[in-house]
Amino acid sequence: MFKYIREDIKAIFERDPAARSSWEILTCYPGVHALIFHRLLAGPCWRLGLRWLARWFSTIARWMTGIEIHPGATIGRRVFIDHGMGVVIGETAEIGDDCTLYHGVTLGGTSWNKGKRHPTLGNGVVIGAGAKVLGPILIGDGARIGSNAVVVREVPPGTTAVGIPARILSKDDEAKKPEAEPKAAPEVLDADKKKDFSAYAVSRDLNDPFVLALHQLFDHVAKTEERLAVITELLRGQGLDCGATGKADEPLDTAPLDKILE
Repeated sequence: MFKYIREDIKAIFERDPAARSSWEILTCYPGVHALIFHRLLAGPCWRLGLRWLARWFSTIARWMTGIEIHPGATIGRRVFIDHGMGVVIGETAEIGDDCTLYHGVTLGGTSWNKGKRHPTLGNGVVIGAGAKVLGPILIGDGARIGSNAVVVREVPPGTTAVGIPARILSKDDEAKKPEAEPKAAPEVLDADKKKDFSAYAVSRDLNDPFVLALHQLFDHVAKTEERLAVITELLRGQGLDCGATGKADEPLDTAPLDKILE
């Protein structure tokens, strides 16, 4: 148990710049308190068949921390529940090692049937504030769920999902990130090894495929209108009636639409 606590404290120092001391983490971080209750009291009681007592301990932990972890949930090592208020982790949920959950996250079920009905998180998963991951789906290793996303389908490893319902973001920009220089100082290299951690699971350099598709559609419409205008002028020059008189119609201005999607 103490080994888990030491690992949790180290993980929090790596992921939370506000952490100042081990004593502060032990006394002021509700995510740590909730995990201690789960690992030391609620979880063992549940596995021993003391189901009411396990639920009672989890209820006490919820009153104290605002974090509801069902005693039947499986939680790995070095899991960080940041802020924590409103987090709900269901009975058959499974959380891998090195995962990070922010406040308002729900790992919920979509069925009233017994059995596996909650999600499974791989290692190194980051779930942003308010996100809902629902059903017996798999979130792959290193995946990121954006804040307030609603995920009802599996998320491949190493990808980012955002939106309602969640969509997988393009990784083109990630591939363009410059590689670390080989002569960098050891401190810089250590920082680069933090699994490309993004607070709240969203970075500004990722492309939403839905937005990209709309931009491409707007560009296609604008180019098509330009071609039609050229063809219309050529036909008029040949003396043909194109069904319009006077000045040609104003072309579609896509700038306001692009601005909305920025």
